[in-house]
Parts: sequence; structure tokens; C-alpha cells
Amino acid sequence: MTAQTDTPGSVTAVYKVTGMSCGHCEGSVSAEISGLPGVSSVTAVATSGEVTVVSAAPLDEEAVRAAVDEAGFELAGRV
Repeated sequence: MTAQTDTPGSVTAVYKVTGMSCGHCEGSVSAEISGLPGVSSVTAVATSGEVTVVSAAPLDEEAVRAAVDEAGFELAGRV
């Protein structure tokens, strides 16, 4: 799937993260991804495993993978 542009200068990407089961999990993943340069918002949903990230430019998937790994979860890829 290609990145979707929401507003001028922003890119939205949706990732699948495995292992999230609660609000604490969502918060951990969101906090780690939020620390990446250019990220303006992160919404993690444990029930679906989807994490929506809005950033100034497309993110390097390996950087997202490292952030998710740091939170203790696994990035399955883009949705």
C-alpha cells in the first residue's frame, strides 16, 4: 500500500504490530514511535494491531521496526 497524504506536508502510514493486548501496550508503542524524527501523531489500537502514524515525510520502515521492538512488540509490516 502506498502512503496516503492527509494534509500538505504530512504522510499517513498504517502498520501492523503483533502482541499488543491493552492500553498500556498501545501507549508503549505510541511513545516509542512518537520519538522518531518528523512524527506528529501516533494512534495504536490493540484490538486490531494497527498503528497509524502521521509524519512530515515517509518514515524508514527499519526505524519504525526498531521503535516497535524497543517497546517490546513486533512490526509485521505495512497494512
